[in-house]
This record gives sequence, C-alpha cells and structure tokens, in this order.
Amino acid sequence: MGALAEILRRHGPAYRERYADRMPWDQLRAMRAIETCRTPALGGQRWQCPRCARTHWALHSCGNRHCPACGGDDAREWLRRQEALLLPVRHHLCTFTVPKELRRAIRSHPREGLALLFEASSSTLLDVCANPQWLGTRPGLTGVLHTHGRALVYHPHVHYVATGGGLAPDGTWRESHAQFLVPVRALSAVFRARFRDGLRRRLPAAFAAVPAQTWTRDWVVHSQPVGDGRNALRYLARYIYRVALADSAISEHDGDTVAFRYRDTQTKKVHRMALPVMEFIRRFLQHVLPSGFVKVRHYGLHHPSRKRTLSLVRAMLCLLRGEPLPEAPEPEEPLPPPRCPHCDLPMERRERTWRPLPDIVTLSPTYARGPPAAS
Repeated sequence: MGALAEILRRHGPAYRERYADRMPWDQLRAMRAIETCRTPALGGQRWQCPRCARTHWALHSCGNRHCPACGGDDAREWLRRQEALLLPVRHHLCTFTVPKELRRAIRSHPREGLALLFEASSSTLLDVCANPQWLGTRPGLTGVLHTHGRALVYHPHVHYVATGGGLAPDGTWRESHAQFLVPVRALSAVFRARFRDGLRRRLPAAFAAVPAQTWTRDWVVHSQPVGDGRNALRYLARYIYRVALADSAISEHDGDTVAFRYRDTQTKKVHRMALPVMEFIRRFLQHVLPSGFVKVRHYGLHHPSRKRTLSLVRAMLCLLRGEPLPEAPEPEEPLPPPRCPHCDLPMERRERTWRPLPDIVTLSPTYARGPPAAS
C-alpha cells in the first residue's frame, strides 16, 4: 500500500468535507482514484496454479496519471520512444519559468494559463532559433511541463530537450555552439512579451491583477548542454506519469503531520519538511492537471507531422559522419505470468473483473494493469 494512498484514505474524506465546494472536479477524481488504487474496489485478475489449483488475485491499479504507484511501465515506454526520436547530435535543455507573481493567475486558470506557457515558450524558442542573427534553423523540441518546485510548492515551468542545431532553409544541417543554443537574454525578452500579450488577450482580469514591474524585469530562462540528450530525457521521464512526490520520499505520517524529503535544486542537498496533513494534501492536489491537458508536446522537427523529414535528417547526418543508421528499437517483451508462491510454477489467468471483490488472497499488483490512464 502506497504512503500517499494511505494518507488520502485516512484523511481524504475530512479534506473533501471541508473543501469540496471549492475543489475542481479533476482534483476530486484524482483523490478517489488514488484512494482506491490496488484495492478490491477496482476488481482484479484471478490467477490459478495448474498444479496445486490455489487461486490468487492481482488487484487493478487506478491508472490515474497523478498516482505515484501507477505509470511506471508507461514512463519506460515513453522514454524508449523518445530516445528513438533523438538525432545523433548534441542537445540542450532549455527551461522557461514564469515569475512568482503569475503563479496565482495560472493556478486559478490552469487550462488557459498552462497552455499559454507552452505556446509562448515554444514559439519563442522556435522563432529565435530561426532568426539568422542567431542560428537560422528549425530545431527539434520536446517540451515537458512541470508544475512543482521544492517542497511541493506551485512553480510552473517547461523543460525543452532541443537539438543543438537544426535544418537550415537550404536543406543543410547547421550546428549551434557547443555550450549554448541561442542567447538566453533574447529568449527571456521574447518569452516575456509573448506571455504578457497572451495573458492580456485571454485572461484580462488576471492580467490586471499582475504588478506592473513583473513585465519590466528579466524573466528566468535557462539553457545548458546535455550531451546526446538521453540523461535529460531520463530525468524528465520520472514526472511524466506522476507528480512531484514519490511514495519513497514520504518518511513519516503520525496522523497529524506528514514528513517528506526533497532535494534542493540549488545546493543538491536533501532536506526534510513536515507539514500538517491538510496542508500536505492541498500542496499535492494543486499539481493535478485539468482533464485531457497534454503535458508533453513536440515542436519543430520533433512534431509528429514531420516524421518523414526527421527520418531524412537522421539519414543525412549518419551519411555525413560515416555512421550506420540506428536500428529501430525492439518493443518490450510482455511481462511473464506470475509464479505460484507455493509451487513456483507459472500461473494461468482464469478471470478478470472490474467489480468490487470480497476478501481475497492477492499477488503483486504488477500483473494487474488498471483501466487506461485517466486524467
């Protein structure tokens, strides 16, 4: 049983009783999904040993993308697909962050605010890279949204794994500088202007509440080289199918407070924080995304509509460097059936049901994938 699920089972009803009238439906659905994850309430699969005929049940997972106990297989499959997308060039990790004065506006209007964050940052990176003054090419971008910062605070930002160069108008590949993609001051100025104009047009009331000095100071945009891009993708894959906190980070829960560990991104040191249980639940739920919101997006050469162009660019780069074309990754083999804990023989699946189950003997839930991932 996961630590977060246990906290929500014990304190979720009291939290909903206190705040249900102001909770978005997406948060309510995520809470209830995590509370019932890998419990008899979601049903399961009945496995039977062919020798001793003992029966065991593997309980279904909830499949919610915010559940820390779900999504491990999906994250590995996503990483496998993204690594196959990488070109044999240097890559950079570019991060676009909004000032803290804008966090309330985005949190109050998450669908519009987060979509604007994606649109303003991606168009900025594509257009600055396309400017002949800087690079004059069209790169490939894979953007991943994070809404969390240290200690579960709300801190929306987007990471882009970007090719270190791009396709020039004449059809050749033009590489960027080894240590930087394009100047971050140019990215910051364009990003700030586009986000400001978009917020004023889409959410005028939220725009009016933002202090004027927010639009005059420098915004934080960070860029760093990340080699072939694989390590950056592995880092981003951790949070594709769950939110900021893993079950293993929760170190203590005494009924009134929850203690958890987090790593300071500046000092790299691990800290411990204890929060009242209701505040802990509030901080977790503020990272629940709107239903159907896509948190991973591809642009430029990585856009799904440019698969053929990406394949041709990969072939061109391999030919110029005298390297063989990379082989297509093989699909992962399906999980083998569970083994009987008494006879150590592979078991056979006899039944699968979504109805709530009575008292049962369970196996590891690894073998019971739940319904399709829900928002």
